[in-house]
Amino acid sequence: MAKGAFSRISDILKSNINEMLDRAEEPDKMIRQMVRDMEEAVGKATASVGTAVANHKRLERQFNDKQSQVAEWQGKAERAVEAGEDALARRALERKAVFAKAAEDLAPAVEESRQTAEQLREQLRELKTKLEEARTRQGTLIARHQAAQARKRLAQSISGLGEDAFSSFERFEQKVEESEAEATAHTEISGEMENIEKEIRQIEVDHSVDDELKALKDKMNKDK
Repeated sequence: MAKGAFSRISDILKSNINEMLDRAEEPDKMIRQMVRDMEEAVGKATASVGTAVANHKRLERQFNDKQSQVAEWQGKAERAVEAGEDALARRALERKAVFAKAAEDLAPAVEESRQTAEQLREQLRELKTKLEEARTRQGTLIARHQAAQARKRLAQSISGLGEDAFSSFERFEQKVEESEAEATAHTEISGEMENIEKEIRQIEVDHSVDDELKALKDKMNKDK
């Protein structure tokens, strides 16, 4: 059970997050689900640690009980010797030997269970730390992913316009500039033509005035 729980959360932490997010239809939900999976794995790991600790304590109690029996039968053997009951003392020592052998056999299992429980405790502490980090970074990761997706969509939109769209826009702009230039030219030409007509009319007026002045002079000379 312990191996499965720790293996599950290890797979989550070692997985290629970017690849998983790219495949996911709803990355935000996926990130939250990953955190929930990690929480579930930590819960199972916690239960496994509890089982390991309980097993160590059970073996330790058995070992201590055997050690107590060894001491107890040692005391009985000593009292039997003091009473001159060598046969009784022998039987007490035989019982002591049975419990001593049982304690000796239990000693490696007790030590192994102690080491296992301590290792699992340490791993669980590390997993809980990583889970807290994941919880803390969850919102930031979602926000960063959403921002990255927005930039990606914008880049794709710009790329989707293509050169044709920009070329068409530039050609249209050029047409507008040409139309403006033509309008300016027509305005300038129209102004020049108007000035020429004014000058011609002024010349005609000047000639008319000159003719009238000459006629006036001729008339006045006749009257003298």
